[in-house]
Order: sequence, then C-alpha cells, then structure tokens
Amino acid sequence: MDLRVLARLRSHLPEGRMLPEEVWRSRHVLLLRVSAAQAAGIGVMALGLGRSVLAAVLMTAATAYPLAFTLIPGAGRTLRAAGTTVSLLTASVLLVHLLEGLTEAHFHFFVVVGLVSLYQSWAPFGLALGVVVLHHGVLGTLFPHSVFGHAAGHHSPWVWTGVHGAFVLAASLAHLASWRLNEQQGLRDPLTGLANRTLVHETTERLLARRGGAVSVLFLDLDDFKDVNDTRGHAAGDQLLTTVSERLQACTRSGDEVARLGGDEFAVVVDGGAEVATAIGERVLAALAEPVLVGGRPLTVHVSIGVADTATAGDRRAGTLLRNADLAMYQAKSQGKNRLVRYAPGMAQAAEDKATLAADLAVATAAGQLAVHYQPTIALADGRTTGYEALLRWHHPQRGMVPPMEFIPMAEENGHIVEIGRWVLEQAVRQAAVWTAESGRPVGMAVNLSPRQLADDDVVGLVATVLARHGLPAGQLTLEVTEGVLLRDVDQVVDQLRDLRGLGVRIAIDDFGTGYSSLSYLRRLPADIVKIDRSFVQDLGSEGRSTTLVASIIELARSLQLEVVAEGVETQEQHAVLGDLACSHAQGYLFGRPQPAPAHDHTPSAVPAPQLPVSVG
Repeated sequence: MDLRVLARLRSHLPEGRMLPEEVWRSRHVLLLRVSAAQAAGIGVMALGLGRSVLAAVLMTAATAYPLAFTLIPGAGRTLRAAGTTVSLLTASVLLVHLLEGLTEAHFHFFVVVGLVSLYQSWAPFGLALGVVVLHHGVLGTLFPHSVFGHAAGHHSPWVWTGVHGAFVLAASLAHLASWRLNEQQGLRDPLTGLANRTLVHETTERLLARRGGAVSVLFLDLDDFKDVNDTRGHAAGDQLLTTVSERLQACTRSGDEVARLGGDEFAVVVDGGAEVATAIGERVLAALAEPVLVGGRPLTVHVSIGVADTATAGDRRAGTLLRNADLAMYQAKSQGKNRLVRYAPGMAQAAEDKATLAADLAVATAAGQLAVHYQPTIALADGRTTGYEALLRWHHPQRGMVPPMEFIPMAEENGHIVEIGRWVLEQAVRQAAVWTAESGRPVGMAVNLSPRQLADDDVVGLVATVLARHGLPAGQLTLEVTEGVLLRDVDQVVDQLRDLRGLGVRIAIDDFGTGYSSLSYLRRLPADIVKIDRSFVQDLGSEGRSTTLVASIIELARSLQLEVVAEGVETQEQHAVLGDLACSHAQGYLFGRPQPAPAHDHTPSAVPAPQLPVSVG
C-alpha cells in the first residue's frame, strides 16, 4: 500500500527531460570529484579542529562510503545519483557537527541542493529533504548543541527542523522551476509552441522506459505546403502551420505529446497501440478537411500520416518508432497523399531499396544506362504515322529494366529529372533530325516536359539551343506537359508555355482528365493537342461511362480547335470506337510498341519510312 501511495505521489511531481547519457555521465563525474574532495577535506578539517586521527579517518570514510554504490556493476542512474548525493549530504552533516551547529555551516546544505540539481531528477532533492529532517530532528533532539547554534533550536529542535526543511524544499523547488523554464525555452517550437524534435524524442524514450505497454507515434507531413509558401507567401504559410497545430491538439488526448519537427512536419506521441493512434489520425484527417482561413481566404490543406507502434518495431527505441512512422508517411505520399498508412514490416527494406535506386539514378545518365525509345502516333482516318513520342527507359545493371512509373517520380522528387529531361530532349531532337534527313520528309517528335523543367527559367533558351544545334524546325517538336503543372502558379505556367510556343513548337496536354484540369484552365493554356489518358481508353466499348467521357473530351477539344490523341489503344474494338467518335489520332500497342532507334539510324521498323507524313502541321 505504501509503495502505491509513493508511486501515486511521484506521478504528480513535475518531471523534466531525460538528459542524454553523455551529458549525464559528465555531470556525474564532476559531482564524484567534488564528493571525493569533500571527503578528504572533512578529514583535514577535523584534524585542524583538534579531533583525533581516528575521528578524522572515520569522518572521511563516512563521507566517502556512499560513493561505493556508484561503482556497483549495472547500477542505474538513480542509484548512482543517490550514492553521490548521500556522500555530499554526509559532508554537510559532519560540517555542522564540527562547527557545533554554527548557523553559517547549515548553508552547506543549500550548496549541496544546488549541486545535485545538475542531475535533473527528483530523487536527489528528496534525499536532501529527508536527510535534513532526520539530522535536524533526531540528532537535534539528542545532541542539540551539535546541530543548532542558538538557544531556540536547543529548546524546540523539531520546530527548527521544520524551518530548515522548508528552506531546503523551497530551494529544491526553485532549482526545479529554473530547470523546467530553461527546458521550455530550448524544447519548444517558437512558432507554434509545440514540442520540438528533441523533446518528442525524449518523451518517447521516457514512455518506452516507464512501462511495458504499447506506445505509438504518428508522423504527419502537409501535402504541397511549398506551393502555399510560393503562391501566398511565408506569412500565410506560418499562419497555416499555427492553425494546423491548433487542430492537431484538438484531435489528441491530454496525455499525448504533439510536436512540430520542423518545416511542415509534425508528430504525435501516443501512450497506446496502433488502434488508438489510427483513431487520432482519422480525426486529424477529418479536422483538416475543413478549409483554413489564411489571409482572409479559404485554403484546403491535406496531410499524409504514417503510424507506427511498438508491436511492429522490433525494439523499444524512440528512434525506431519515429523512423517507422516516417516511412509509413512516405508510403502515404506515394499512394496519393491525404491518407493514413500504418507501418508494416518490410517498409524499411523498401525504403532502403528506394534510396539505393535513387543513388543509382543519379549516375545513370553518365553511366550510359538510360535510353530513349520511340512510339508512333498515327492518324486514325488513314493510318498514316504522324510522328513519334520519345519515351525514357532505364536498364539497370543489376535490376534490369526499371519501370518508368517507378523511377520517373523519383527523379522528379529529387531533382534529377532536370538533367535527365535535358538529355532526353537532346537525344529526341537529334533523332528526329536524322530521320528527317534520311527520309526526305519531316518527322514529328514529342518529348515530355516535367513540371520541374517547366519551372526552370532557362527552359525556353534550352529548347531553342537544342533545335538550332541539330537543325530541326521548331514545328516538328511537340512538348508534352501533364495537368500537374496547374498546381503551380498558373500565370507563370501560361507565360512559359506561350514563350515556348513562340519558338514554333507545339504544346500537348498529356494524361488529360486525370489531374486538375478545368475548362477555364484549358482555355488559358496555349495548347495545340489534348492527349486522352489511357485509363479512359481501356474501358471503351464496355458498359462503363468511358465512352461518354471520351466523346465529351473530343467534343471539347474540337470546340477549342485542339487536336486529340488517344493513348493506350490496344484492341481493334477500341480503335473502332475512337473512329466512330471522330478522334483524330492515337497511340498504343495496336499500332506499335516503343522501340529504340536502330543503330543505323533508320526509322523504327514498326513504322516504315514510307508511312511518314509529308508535313506535321
């Protein structure tokens, strides 16, 4: 019963951060040296005050003996700190005894309280208070002249024990308050007031060490936060982060620790299993679905959340939990964002494989592992080949052919797409110029332009330089952009595309219907071609709605005087339906698979040279 009461009392005491092991060890060594010096000093002082050699030796031994507990193999922090504290307090007791209760000698207790506060633990403070009460009360009753240097203490030792104990307790609380205030200054995010990365790591470590139950971590990252800073300014971004932090706190329980790790990354430490953490994450997704007012204008913010718990961690370390939750968050990003994913074994290996692949991709161009394959585009009316699309392929020396859907988003994410895209443009334009010279007829070439390339201020100059270097007329080059470019500053995108079109090149909107398109955007974009995404083409002829959607896109493009290309045509049935819908052009395995250019630089064998058009306009 007494142990339960003590445990309950201890649970209500303020608890500070757990010092890193190397910091704690260095402070402990310092206090050990002070304790050893005091043990020797007490013996010397006893001799100087006329005490016997035996008495001096016993006093030194009494002061030094508690330090033996710090040498016990496997001793934890609490036992080692207690041994040092008792040694220091023993010196205080003996000092008061040697000076016959001199009031100034009692000040040594306060010095000790200040020294043991370096441990940043309640245990030394409790020991100091206990020793003061026992020394002043018990010994003050038995030997009042050795404890108190005034008559009032001699007559009322327990009253003065209470006075001295209250002063020691007040000193302990003052040190604790200073310690906690200093922590708050260094362990809180200045913008949101949430815990920072250091504090959330230490909170997780403390939870893991305190109990054997489940502990979980949520790792949260705002989706496309950079676009908010770019389009609305950093003040708006800060306002958004503050609002998000408030909504996070509203979704969590009182015992959960919410932290901002930096930038647009947050974490929540949960004293519970994955089910509890998942419920919190789902509340967060629902709360952030409500628009946020930023600068007086509503803004919908989405978040990707990863959840990890000790059941799947393999060990009980804070670093492991945070890493696993981070991996799960990136999985949520890769699955389309604005969702929650729980960590599963194997994600760490997958992340390691991805990092290795990304490192390999960084040198793939220089190592000659990349190649450009060419797929024909045909006119549905008469089957003529009207050009080719340049498609990037990566032959990895160990993994073989890496799917484009696996490495192209990676290249976009880490910025390698700019260098790779420049190389593809160079290869494709050169190849188009070679085929044009060999056939005596203009050969059209389409090249994909990534959002990162389009954001580059030098993209117009790059295209102009490459066209001039290989002598290819600009009208034979089509640059394809996806609807994802509309996520960026639309005015800037329009200006860049207009400048590119001013060179004479054609602009195609790729994967139309799958992204962020709208009629108003399509009117504004200086485009020449709309490419219908293969996901719509695959269902043509079935009972689904794809036929109606494709017909609507074709009619919309026709009204805007845009050419239409259907992607992914693989069957005669799809071919027939597109013909009935008056679609003008198509691509797909039905007409020709992507192939590398032959070594002798003739046009790909899947599309004979005589089928090349006389013009590409």
